[in-house]
Amino acid sequence: MKRKFPNLSSPITIGRTTFRNRLFSAPMGGTDITNDGCIGPKSVAFYELRAKGGAAAVTVSECMVHPQTDGSHAYHLDEKILNSLACATYTADAIYRHGAVPSLELSHSGMFAGTYMTDREKQQQLHQWGPCDSVRADGVRVKALTKELITKIVASYGHVAGLAKRAGFEMVMIHGGHGWLINQFLSPLFNHREDEYGGSLENRCRFAIEVLQSVREAVGPDFPIEFRMSGSEFVEDGYGIEEGIRIAQMIEPYVDIIHVSAGTYQKTFGITHPSMFEAHGRNVYLAAEIKKHVSKPVATIGGLNDPEQMEEIIASGKADIIYMGRALLADPFLPRKMKEGREDEIVKCLRCFTCMAERAATSTRRCAVNPLIGREIEGDEVRPVMQPKKVLVAGGGPGGLYAAYTAARRGHEVILCEKENELGGILKSEQALPFKREMYELSQTYRKLAENAGVTIRMQTEVTPEYVEKEAPDALIIAVGSSPVCPPIKGIDAEHVIQVTKLYQHRKSISDDVIILGGGLAGCECAVHLGREGKNVSIVEMRKNLAPDANVRYRPLLMQEIERYAKVYSGYTGIEITNDGIWCQNPAGEQVLVPGKNVICALGQKSNTEVVESLRDTALYVRVIGDASKVATITQAVYQGYHAALDI
Repeated sequence: MKRKFPNLSSPITIGRTTFRNRLFSAPMGGTDITNDGCIGPKSVAFYELRAKGGAAAVTVSECMVHPQTDGSHAYHLDEKILNSLACATYTADAIYRHGAVPSLELSHSGMFAGTYMTDREKQQQLHQWGPCDSVRADGVRVKALTKELITKIVASYGHVAGLAKRAGFEMVMIHGGHGWLINQFLSPLFNHREDEYGGSLENRCRFAIEVLQSVREAVGPDFPIEFRMSGSEFVEDGYGIEEGIRIAQMIEPYVDIIHVSAGTYQKTFGITHPSMFEAHGRNVYLAAEIKKHVSKPVATIGGLNDPEQMEEIIASGKADIIYMGRALLADPFLPRKMKEGREDEIVKCLRCFTCMAERAATSTRRCAVNPLIGREIEGDEVRPVMQPKKVLVAGGGPGGLYAAYTAARRGHEVILCEKENELGGILKSEQALPFKREMYELSQTYRKLAENAGVTIRMQTEVTPEYVEKEAPDALIIAVGSSPVCPPIKGIDAEHVIQVTKLYQHRKSISDDVIILGGGLAGCECAVHLGREGKNVSIVEMRKNLAPDANVRYRPLLMQEIERYAKVYSGYTGIEITNDGIWCQNPAGEQVLVPGKNVICALGQKSNTEVVESLRDTALYVRVIGDASKVATITQAVYQGYHAALDI
């Protein structure tokens, strides 16, 4: 059979292990980790779904090899812990039964021990160990590992690798990047030792090589060992790609796959996990450079989700293997869809960091575009109903589309009505921002999924009480969205004032001097886009802080972009808009003019409550979702749409 993506679809054999394609599931930590470090049932289902979705290998993360010096609340594999091996075995089995290779990532946090602990007070009480005595940026003291402790940690890597093999894992990944302990030894940023483990690159690589030798002795000659490294650290006093190549060459004799990532912990988050402000595959060049100097297979990673781009990476020889993390949260079935030529059905990752923010804030997993994530144990298949009903969905935004798609999969007769001539709701506005293109395209993907499931879509059709009476549905899902907040500021109706949600309709008419009125998430992202176009951008925000509605992982990256591209007037209240700019009251109570020729109004949204109230009692089953219920996020809209449909 001729495949559309023949290189991505082709198997690769490493040692005696054959991987069914070139798409691997990157290490992602689970959530229900027991107090003694066992893998919980929710996490087993989490990893299993990636195997079911067609990934060739699924990496379970992170297993901390030496709890005595690394107290992180992560997985531990220890025959002394009741159920430790059993939980690991069930996890490996769950991955293997779907034809994927189960892999376990072996780690040591070193000076960042306790990073994943939910008990922050206990985290601060941990002893931190690293290559040398130092003080972390947050003031925590770090003690140098003695040679005796180094020897014990090296032995623990081998011991845990042997247990992983016994439990049924068929590969191990040694984490040597991102600022974890092995990287701390490799990096001149962290390693200032004066013995045989510091100084020259040969000495700095000694610990990594000893670890790999220990692992090889434990697992035998034909068991695949993968080494994850940062091709470049992208920080001052760290190493760059030139030294990254030499590190790869030095560890090559001891590994089977060289997995090239990027960056270092706490300093390069938006590079290690490329944000929407970065190009897809922005780190691929690191793998491509290293591949020129080694003979072992090389893996690459970093914001990749497009089969066309990934096919080219393999075809051109930049890498042999593609790893995906967030992309397989958004769509765990991406590999299967790729292999079956259904790439237009792939729900692409938005790189919004909802997944990582939720893990940091609530110790749960969540994806903005996939309501299954974190709840895989409930099953990934929508069960058909015994008695199909007629379902009417009012509104074609992300929540309405996902509700319609889900209801149709259950076997209901579903009609979705959108009063405008384009689906997407507020997502239509995102087409103005190149770095949010995937958010705009999401509605088109949801539309295809809905239509494939049997949904009838009626455009330019407003749902009124009379329309509901005419259609006589058994269930009505109200997803009529929100409208811009437009306060009574003098001049706000002028021609040169544009609502941020309508920016895409006025892109060619925006002057070079622009004021964004409102420093929330939408206003800040608009400012970044216009600043990148070379315009002079000012943000007027009455609150002290910008974008308080942005999540904890995304906001720092957004603020970095704001520093580059916009001038900020925080604590300024708009009083009057004129042709010369906006007259504001500053924090001192003075009236001042913020100059600009165009004003983009980004003062938030309000629910379309009147429409909701007119429809609330028009059917036996009525559910209000998304912004129509409460202005929030895509995440809330999609989750509410999914569950509203399941309840019918």
